[in-house]
Amino acid sequence: MGRSALEVADIFRAHASHAWRQAQQAHLSLGQIKVMSAIEQCRSAALGGHVLHCNACGHSEIAYNSCRNRHCPKCQASAARRWLEARQADLLPVDYFHVVFTLPAPISAIAYTNKAVIYGLLFEVAAETMRTIAADPKHLGAHIGVTLVLHTWGSALTHHPHVHGIVPGGGLSPDGARWIACKPGFFLSVRVLSRLFRRRFLEALETAQRSGRLQFFGEYAQLADTTAFADWLQPLRQCEWVVYAKRPFAGPAAVLAYLSRYTHRVAISNSRLIALDERGVSFRWKDYRAKGKTRHKTMTLGADEFMRRFLLHILPSGFHRIRHYGLLANTGRRENLAKARELLHAVPDPDAESPGADAATGIAQPTFVCPDCGAAMIVVEILMRGQPIRAPPSFRGEP
Repeated sequence: MGRSALEVADIFRAHASHAWRQAQQAHLSLGQIKVMSAIEQCRSAALGGHVLHCNACGHSEIAYNSCRNRHCPKCQASAARRWLEARQADLLPVDYFHVVFTLPAPISAIAYTNKAVIYGLLFEVAAETMRTIAADPKHLGAHIGVTLVLHTWGSALTHHPHVHGIVPGGGLSPDGARWIACKPGFFLSVRVLSRLFRRRFLEALETAQRSGRLQFFGEYAQLADTTAFADWLQPLRQCEWVVYAKRPFAGPAAVLAYLSRYTHRVAISNSRLIALDERGVSFRWKDYRAKGKTRHKTMTLGADEFMRRFLLHILPSGFHRIRHYGLLANTGRRENLAKARELLHAVPDPDAESPGADAATGIAQPTFVCPDCGAAMIVVEILMRGQPIRAPPSFRGEP
């Protein structure tokens, strides 16, 4: 099995020592510490594993278990594949659009200490904005479906919260009797979306502050005062908020290709890492303000700064970074999609709806494949995970 020359796990093992963690204790949450430990142990003897053997050519190898943490760069490919198989049956034979909603820098600054609240508002307000404008007869006049994916990073690992929206190009009429399609190559007015998104988000943020759901520290401590917070919001009511729509996807296959790259992406992949040396961590990044080949650059950060930026993007425990709304909401997705296909005169692809069809027909795909001959490999030995050394129990005197 191939292995990247440098991994995020190597950086944590080399520089996130016990002394470093103690020194950073005031700045690290329990969730961040757990993520670091999971990444360090991923696919190592610490998590156990199994010995595989190929009866066809005699090849044997050890495969260690994955940590399966959603922030681990090595554990996302299989998770994305399983998610895509489940979503494949949801695709409709229509154009799909890609819309991005981005928070301004001042709100991003307070979002770091209010992740669950502000990221949650970003999801809810972005979905509400698209559904509201789409339902307006002056724009589309239809009930649409939206899938939103949260990203919190820029290419240089900076804190840059935004959601990517994947939207079918049309929706059901208010009475559910017709499918209303978007104009070819056009979803909704970006300018209208931006203005409504700005107004609704600032209203929701002000409500959250008044109800005590936001926390402020350091230079933002004064924002706990309602009047000061209202004054701080005022410039944000005047500036332009970034909402943009890309060209429609080139068919359902392109939608799946896009989703496979974005749904389970983490802040940085191992493939972007170049070197770890006395200067720090060097990695590739994309400068979106530049044009052409000059977009692709190399950045070097000190190891402490690299780890700090990576840990910025650890999500709160239980926070869902992929959400569905409208026609695609979990509560009515099956019925809504069936109705849409009926109105579109589309017959669902049985292979798409049953990703496990091979198993149903008795054609079992091997879980492990020999890298030498391609035959199935079998597990011949289980390796138990290592047990951490624990201190002896404290002495208790006789009662």
